[in-house]
Amino acid sequence: MKNSMIKLAVGTAALLALSTSAHATLKTEKVTLKGNMVVNFNKLPAAVDTLGEAFTEGMFYGRLRTNFFYWDWSVEDFETGGKQKDNKNNGIGGSFIYKTAPLNGFSATVGMYTTQNAAFFKMDESDVKYSKSGKDTFSRNQIANGLGDGMTVLGQAYLQADFGKASVKVGRQMFETVFTKSNDTKMIPNTFDGVTATIKALPKTTIKLGYLAKQKLRDHTESHDVLAFNAADSWAENDDSAVNKSLTTDLIGNDNKLIVGSVTTKAIKNLKANISVAAVPGVLNNITLEAHYTIPVGGMKIVPGIRYMKQIDRLGATTNVASLKGATKTTGYKDPKSLNSGLLAARIDFKSGAFLGRLGYSKIDDAADIVAPWRGFPTGGFTRAMAQYNWYANTQTIMLRAGYDFGKAKILPGFSAMVRYAIQDFDDAKSSVSADSTVIHMDLRQNLGDSSELKFRLGVVTAEPGTTGKTDYSYNEYRVEYNYFF
Repeated sequence: MKNSMIKLAVGTAALLALSTSAHATLKTEKVTLKGNMVVNFNKLPAAVDTLGEAFTEGMFYGRLRTNFFYWDWSVEDFETGGKQKDNKNNGIGGSFIYKTAPLNGFSATVGMYTTQNAAFFKMDESDVKYSKSGKDTFSRNQIANGLGDGMTVLGQAYLQADFGKASVKVGRQMFETVFTKSNDTKMIPNTFDGVTATIKALPKTTIKLGYLAKQKLRDHTESHDVLAFNAADSWAENDDSAVNKSLTTDLIGNDNKLIVGSVTTKAIKNLKANISVAAVPGVLNNITLEAHYTIPVGGMKIVPGIRYMKQIDRLGATTNVASLKGATKTTGYKDPKSLNSGLLAARIDFKSGAFLGRLGYSKIDDAADIVAPWRGFPTGGFTRAMAQYNWYANTQTIMLRAGYDFGKAKILPGFSAMVRYAIQDFDDAKSSVSADSTVIHMDLRQNLGDSSELKFRLGVVTAEPGTTGKTDYSYNEYRVEYNYFF
């Protein structure tokens, strides 16, 4: 990439100057809001003896939440048929979750979520197709059908059975694995309809199994296929930003299942290892191996880590399927009719008290793009920055990240920050893939009292389209989020 080494040096200097972190949390009596916005429950209902008590002794968990987004393109091209138009969106709402008390190991959870959109800071309905990150605060499909933009949905609804060191959930739920994430950074989490099991019978080992019949993305009111893209009605089925538009409902139907298995162990001292598999029967399989080893050095911990992912074609298509952008966007792909691919990612962390530093690298095989519309980003934790999709075929990314928790260091209570600097080297021969770019991403978090948090996010992307003739997709993105738990 042009000027990459200069930019890497500049990025390194910026990281050292800002020294930031994403590990700070907001902890209330009932819940903990982690740096990745996942909510853990600190207080759960106690076991009871009667069915009536299961309901009367249950617990409510409330959350008020707002999200504001502004996306500022360097070059707007919508007037000439392009997709780039400055956009703004917002979500105002929250969630109300109820958990029954467990009776003989059985319990239930129901979660209602709402996101409403203030008129003073949103796109016109005719322009929602241009919305970027803020699109998850409303339903484009709902607007297209004349039903307005606000959403109130049943985000979670599952029965749970706990026996010994095993827990089984049946219904709509979050499922956190390498492949699947709730990705709860907007107003409504990404959830799945199915059956999952979490087993902790082996020492320092967690086994997760999932049979997921449907997915409900953050901007949908109803469940949809876990993989298929509806080319005739692009917002009706799986319309995740990373969906493979070649895998249409005409090609693979709209009743696909996602089967996931994961084993994570810390049985060996200082080593955290994971093996995960995922399959959409008749379409593809995926196996991922990951390991992180902690090396204590004085008062610091050095943690090298590696992830290897192999994507295996099970479709045997006679049409083009390799590109996430669609069957007609396969210029530069070596075998457009195959989903076979893979990636290698590596990182090294430096941890010392309130400080976290990271250097990460990822390389995608020059084969097919990685299929991952389940919000478990293939390069996440290694090289992915906010709003970036860097798992197209033959893409290399280098990332520097640093962080500091000022609260943990007893400098500024409740304040932390995180900054990333990434160099993304996409394939110039693939016309449908983005131009090379650099990314600066920064998060600032401030806890307000014991129950609320304010978060500011900034993304600055600088594209280099000149040598490849690709679109200049440079932009600045601004996000502000507020959370209050009760």
